[in-house]
Amino acid sequence: MSFEVLSYESLVHAVSGAMGSVTAMTVFFPLDTARLRLQVDEKRRALSTPAILAEIIREEGLLAPYRGWFPVICSLCCSNFIYFYCFHSLKASWLKGHQSAPRTDLLVGIAAGVVNVLVTTPLWVVNTRLKLQGSKFHNTDIQLTNYRGILDAFVQIIHDEGVGALWNGTFPSLLLVLNPAIQFMIYEGLKRQLRKGVPRELASFEVFMIGAVAKAVATTVTYPLQTIQSILRFGQFNKSSSKSTLLSSLMTVKCLLANRVRKFGMFGLFKGLEAKLLQTVLTAALMFLLYEKIATCTFRVMGLSNRHKPTR
Repeated sequence: MSFEVLSYESLVHAVSGAMGSVTAMTVFFPLDTARLRLQVDEKRRALSTPAILAEIIREEGLLAPYRGWFPVICSLCCSNFIYFYCFHSLKASWLKGHQSAPRTDLLVGIAAGVVNVLVTTPLWVVNTRLKLQGSKFHNTDIQLTNYRGILDAFVQIIHDEGVGALWNGTFPSLLLVLNPAIQFMIYEGLKRQLRKGVPRELASFEVFMIGAVAKAVATTVTYPLQTIQSILRFGQFNKSSSKSTLLSSLMTVKCLLANRVRKFGMFGLFKGLEAKLLQTVLTAALMFLLYEKIATCTFRVMGLSNRHKPTR
């Protein structure tokens, strides 16, 4: 098992996934800004994505859609490096040359997601705060923050809210490991179908499309929990007084979901979904395309092109 975990193949997959995700997120970052504003600012109307971006630029300036880019990119790079590394090393250890299956992809994806969440949640809490800092909220109840950067945000959060605040949103994040797990299960399954009977390298358009389809399904299924995750990371909520951490997390998620439905109806759980789908589908499709191209080129240079295509 140690050979598969500490292999060049897993490292190449991790670096390729991180580079692909950073590039794709940079291209479509303003769409993520629109999505996040709709999730945490309850009094902002759910307009079309272009209208929301135009409103943000009008109120806060031309560069406002890229506010918080650096901490998000740092978090995303670390997160995807860990996820891709764990996914491919665990899968190689599990399969040991045997044929893969959707169930295997799902279980390995969940395991990789749990590791990723526990390690990187503090980074996502900080980048959510920094990305929203300086924003003009329509909800006047939101408390403004004044962080000078990533390290200062860590220090202030620990000092004012305690170390545990860095793991705000961990419970819904653990539930949300289903998102990348479902995404990878569908992506790997579609790849197997396209290669069925004819082992070949997929065309760029094929990779882009199956990446988009996989992410669209995963995002739609898990979006309500993503909204709760963003609210918890932002820290603008009343914590449950329950002594049990698990029970407290369950009650918090339940209360936030119920509060959302009470205020906006069932569709309130999907407020910002248009912006999220537009951003996440395009980002994931471009990320998978770049990931496949970077990994393939790297394996060829290393003389490992055959090992890049394990039994599917």
